[in-house]
Amino acid sequence: MDGHLRYKMNDSKKAPVRLIARLDVKGPNLIKGIQFDGHRVLGVPEYFAEIYYREGIDELIFQDTVASLYQRNGLHDIIQKTAEHAFIPITVAGGIRTIEDIRLCLKAGADKVAINTAAIPNPDFLRQAAEEFGSQCIVASLEVYRYADGRCEIWTDYGRQETGVNAFIWAKRVVELGVGEIMLTSINREGMGHGFDVDLIAQVASNVSVPVIAVGGAGNAQDLVRAYQEGKADAVAAASIFHYHYAKPINQLNMSFNEQRLRMGEQIDSGNIDFLKMGYGGNYAVPVRPVSIPEAKQAMRDGGISVRELHVA
Repeated sequence: MDGHLRYKMNDSKKAPVRLIARLDVKGPNLIKGIQFDGHRVLGVPEYFAEIYYREGIDELIFQDTVASLYQRNGLHDIIQKTAEHAFIPITVAGGIRTIEDIRLCLKAGADKVAINTAAIPNPDFLRQAAEEFGSQCIVASLEVYRYADGRCEIWTDYGRQETGVNAFIWAKRVVELGVGEIMLTSINREGMGHGFDVDLIAQVASNVSVPVIAVGGAGNAQDLVRAYQEGKADAVAAASIFHYHYAKPINQLNMSFNEQRLRMGEQIDSGNIDFLKMGYGGNYAVPVRPVSIPEAKQAMRDGGISVRELHVA
């Protein structure tokens, strides 16, 4: 915990800003929606994770989108397969309700778990988890809905359930309980491609002593830059801008799969291929500009941001 405090207090010694790919998963499928709804099946999550690793992503976040709804986490098999080919930190989110749930995720190959729904009725779960596994393993996932009057409230169950909990008060509370990081998602911006809610990010980041991951809203590479420059995020996570770039052919060198299996795995609904060819959002014209991992990192460098270099064998 002390390391996080020094990290936040001394900007001149900040580590490179981490670029993270978020993969939302339902059953065996990688999916993507808009504001946590209207999901499309995109392909095989562990194959996308392998691409991102090969192209230089710093970390991966796997979110089980129905885990809290059904009170279970079903990502263990996907995490095990991913860990065989991607040697970077992996965070698992969704359905983490007990100490044993955390232990099983770590055993499967995860480095961290992100907790939201279970912590609201039982905040002490975060303290127990941090004491058992260390703060570096425990991430507080804050899914935040901004109302028209400006109120920012925590929602749970993958954006399904209102709680009445003030987001800014809760952000401070989870740090007091011992979490090592905050994953901050704007429900309003998620999947929309209009950019991050930089005011939300800045207000949380300026008032907590642990790193903040900005999630929800990236529509192009410059949005990643603004999340750091204006929001003061310590890490930026994106989904759509990465996922839709790889609707195109990929470099097969060193991959454990072929292009057809990326989108057409044994259990994948093939009906979304035309949707991918039309571009993200199809006729809805959601303004997302597909970006590769190297392009995203170059944009961040051009914005004066220190990023980690690619080191993949």
